[in-house]
Amino acid sequence: MTSRPVTPPATPTPADPAHRAPVPVGFVMPEPTFTRVFDPADLAALHASGAVRLVADRPLDPDDPCDAALLGDVEVIVTGWGSPVLDAARLDRMPRLRAVVHSAGSVKPVVDTDVWSRRIAVTSSAAANAVPVAEYTVAVIVLAAKRAFASASALRSDERPDVEGSWPVVGMHGVTVGVVGASRVGRAVIERLRDYDVRVLVSDPFLDDDEAALLGVTAVDLGTLAETSDVVTLHAPLLPTTRGMIDRSVIARMRPGTTLVNTARGGIVDQDALADRLERGDLAAVLDVTEPEHLPPDARLRSTPNTFITPHIAGSLGNELRRLAENAVRETIAFASSGAFLDPIVPAGFAVQA
Repeated sequence: MTSRPVTPPATPTPADPAHRAPVPVGFVMPEPTFTRVFDPADLAALHASGAVRLVADRPLDPDDPCDAALLGDVEVIVTGWGSPVLDAARLDRMPRLRAVVHSAGSVKPVVDTDVWSRRIAVTSSAAANAVPVAEYTVAVIVLAAKRAFASASALRSDERPDVEGSWPVVGMHGVTVGVVGASRVGRAVIERLRDYDVRVLVSDPFLDDDEAALLGVTAVDLGTLAETSDVVTLHAPLLPTTRGMIDRSVIARMRPGTTLVNTARGGIVDQDALADRLERGDLAAVLDVTEPEHLPPDARLRSTPNTFITPHIAGSLGNELRRLAENAVRETIAFASSGAFLDPIVPAGFAVQA
């Protein structure tokens, strides 16, 4: 019998995950954000990963010379609400930086064009943050359809509300919900609306009929959506092309009894035009965002009828912050282990998202 030659085992190389040096990682965000979002379990998970070397158990400041040595070593940074813009000067202080993990939704307040020009990988916790926004949106749609906000307001004035007789459309059965923007949040809202017997329309220039069919919705233009929906809910990013897109003409096309829900950005809506229509008394609005975010005392929307305003609470709060931290930890370990994110943001996508 002829014996088979024995092939010696391959010599490990530095590229092999098991033999790669741990990747230096640092947090770059304000201390209040760090302590609000991350807890000791998150730091323990990073320390426990053989792929990660956490350079400090505290956030670093790229503008503080005391942190210069640590920042000069990092290859991955974790950012969050209030993190400084990563412009050329700050990136020069992090010459080894290869990736940014944003522990909040939109990365636009942090990521500068220099990040893309240097081919630095980027990810965010936008998908995690979309969950509570979608939950909140669907909840307020149901409450608005039942006229809960108007009824509660009437009771505070010691009135006996005529719920069914006071509004053209009351209830969720068979209503049409118009979703403006097939974004992460928009799609999460669509998914949750499948539990209700409603018709869903979507207006998004990037959504074609085939993808709309896969989502179980009907793609229409913004004007058609405005004039045929009982509820219009906004989930588009604030871009130069979307600023003021819900303008006077769009608002005028909304039929009496329509409810406008905005959990996206206040700048998407022409607020003067909205206030004019609300003062007519035949439109309702649920606004979690306005522009400015804290309306001045004399702002018209503070006193218009059928208007319910909340202080930007749809996104992650309290225990919902755990999703953001867990996502950031997961993406950090994934990049350190493989050199790639599970859910990366690409420059082309960055241009058209929140």
